[in-house]
Order: sequence, then C-alpha cells, then structure tokens
Amino acid sequence: MSMPATPTAYPARLDVDYSDEHNRVTTLFRLFTVIPIAIVYGALTAGATKTVHQSSGQTVTSTSGGIAAGLFVATLLMILFRQRYPRWWFDFARELARFGARIGAYLALLTDRYPSTVEEQDVHLEIDYPDAERDLNRWLPLVKWLLAIPHYIVLFFLFVAAFVVVIIAWFAILFTGHYPRGMFDFVVGVGRWALRVEAYAFLLVTDRYPPFSLS
Repeated sequence: MSMPATPTAYPARLDVDYSDEHNRVTTLFRLFTVIPIAIVYGALTAGATKTVHQSSGQTVTSTSGGIAAGLFVATLLMILFRQRYPRWWFDFARELARFGARIGAYLALLTDRYPSTVEEQDVHLEIDYPDAERDLNRWLPLVKWLLAIPHYIVLFFLFVAAFVVVIIAWFAILFTGHYPRGMFDFVVGVGRWALRVEAYAFLLVTDRYPPFSLS
C-alpha cells in the first residue's frame, strides 16, 4: 500500500492498516515480546555516556546524543552553509523513522506483525525528499525546534491520552479480539501528528508548519 502525495498533502505521512482480528496471546505478552527489537532500536539511537577519572580525582561524565542527534546537527549545518540535504542520509533518516514507527505500532497494539528491520509491513510511513535550495530556508532550521514548542505541549497531553487508550484497547483485545476502530484511529492520529513535528523540527525536510490535526 502506498500513499500518493497530493498538492495539499503534508510532506510526512503515516498510515497503519486496520485489522479486524488481533492475536490475544501476543497482545497479552506484548511488553515482553517487544523487548528484543526495542533493544536493537535503542542501540541505534541511544547516546553514549563516557566517564573519565582525572588524576586530580575529579570525575567527568560526558554524554553524546546518538545517531538521531548527529543527523539533526549534520543536516542543520548542511542546509545552513551549503543549502544541501544529502540524499543518502535522508534515506537513512527515513528508514530509521520507518523502523521506529513499526516498533511503536507493534507496542501500541496496532499490529500483530513483529517489527521488521527491512519490510514495510502494515505501517506505511512516507517522507518527501526536499529540494534544499528551492524548498528550504537556510536559516529556519536554527529556530524550528523553538517554533514547534506549541506542538510539544499538545503532544504531551495526546501521548498521555494515547497511553490510556492503548491500555483500554489491550483489555478490549483480550476479551473480544478486536481493537475498537475509534481508538485505533486516535492512536494512529497521534503518531501521525508526532511524525509531522519530527519531520519539521528535527528531520528538517520541510518548512511547512505542522497542522494541529490528527488526520
């Protein structure tokens, strides 16, 4: 399944195939079955902490931001100084986002398919590759993270609501085998909202301000 872009479509889009039936056994143990693939994702994205003991007896601890932070800084600098967005690291950032979305969908019970490191499966995430010279303001990446603050506030409450909805859906699946469609659409909508903010403020693929919308 693909999501064709339209003139009004936001450059970052997310959809998840709805299934009428869900596996009650894997749903019951989802917090445990997700651990191995979550560790893999964490190894890719987590920062490294380094502790140095100096001769004076002082202990100095430094923490690096990991791949995601490195991509953000490198992309910001390339747009700022060269007005370029190298295709190869855009492709890497997109695939990493897709991988994370598959894990998130599995953890949120939206799909029973164990997250693949390669295949699209039931989670369809698309990000349009930008023409940096034509589509991106070279100075805007410096303040996008700040401009997105209203979204962070709204997303905080949406994530809390989605957490509650997933817990309710967990019980619904255990008793009925079904994920209520309204709840499913809400959780996907929260993920869609978060993706647009990520694309704008951190992946830097668009200058279009994210809409305040779940759709």
